[in-house]
Amino acid sequence: MAKYTGPACRQCRREGVKLFGKGERCYTEKCAMSRRSGVPGQHGAARKKIGEYGKQLREKQKAKRYYGIPEKQFRTYFEKADAKEGMTGENLLTLIERRLDNVVFRMGMGESRRDARQLVVHGHFLLNGKKADIPSMILKEGDVVSVRETSRKSEKFKSLVENMANRTTPAWLEVDTENATAKVAVLPKREDIDFPFEEHLIVELYSK
Repeated sequence: MAKYTGPACRQCRREGVKLFGKGERCYTEKCAMSRRSGVPGQHGAARKKIGEYGKQLREKQKAKRYYGIPEKQFRTYFEKADAKEGMTGENLLTLIERRLDNVVFRMGMGESRRDARQLVVHGHFLLNGKKADIPSMILKEGDVVSVRETSRKSEKFKSLVENMANRTTPAWLEVDTENATAKVAVLPKREDIDFPFEEHLIVELYSK
């Protein structure tokens, strides 16, 4: 599947829920979901009630779009989650939660996951002291993400560092706002993911 480059708000309207693709804007009256929550497209308002397969498909699409992951990569994550012990759906979400771009967003470095992913690609971060510019890297317990010293001097990062203290970070991350670093203290659990996913529907879809 090709990378989506269209309006982020259109994806929210398609899934019927805020995916927070535009960061702070999503909490204001400017959010498209607040002004126009219907399904996009000429026949959006006339769409009929979806069946079981449709619900499963929409849940998978919602998860992909929330984290910004293409289909092939998402399927690979599912296969890895299915091979592990425990609940496949929970394994899938906690695995994706450990992506580098998501950790960067969670630590407060980025207004949205899309923004965080772009910053990672541009080489602004270090993982355990080494350059890390691959958003899909999966972090392990004990890994430390930090902002490159040269990047911290830019106005954008000065602003992001100042706002880090105002961001709510998950319990599995130890964030040092003074040094702009984040450590994976423990691996995330299902209860650490506050978005209302119904992951069993994704498992049912891929298990057909």
